[in-house]
Amino acid sequence: MAEAILYSANPAMFRNRPVLFLILLALVFAWGLGLLLLFVWWVRTQATCLTVTDERVRLRRGILGKYTNDVTIADVRNVQVSQSPFQRIFGVGTIGISSSGQGDMEIEVHGLPSPQRIRALIDERRARMRSR
Repeated sequence: MAEAILYSANPAMFRNRPVLFLILLALVFAWGLGLLLLFVWWVRTQATCLTVTDERVRLRRGILGKYTNDVTIADVRNVQVSQSPFQRIFGVGTIGISSSGQGDMEIEVHGLPSPQRIRALIDERRARMRSR
């Protein structure tokens, strides 16, 4: 049976860093330099994707080169969510996930929409796996 995708998202641009976004937007009208910087920022956000399935959490980064890191739900030891005041207002945050095999965060993504929902999905799947 194929894995069911419970959540999949790219980091947000404006909601994650609204002040920087507005500064770059102003630079677009001033010199056009902001357009290049906004494009690079957009490409980087589109090249990063966090996916939570019923069996694993997967971080994928890259367009030409690819970096993928998978942590199975059963191995998740810790899920950290951090949000600045602006991030709380706009509903984004940083997610950090560590497994039982590592001391550091194996997966860390900044600016993801609904970080508390991601944590709840992972915690719910962990509880279901323990009760089996």
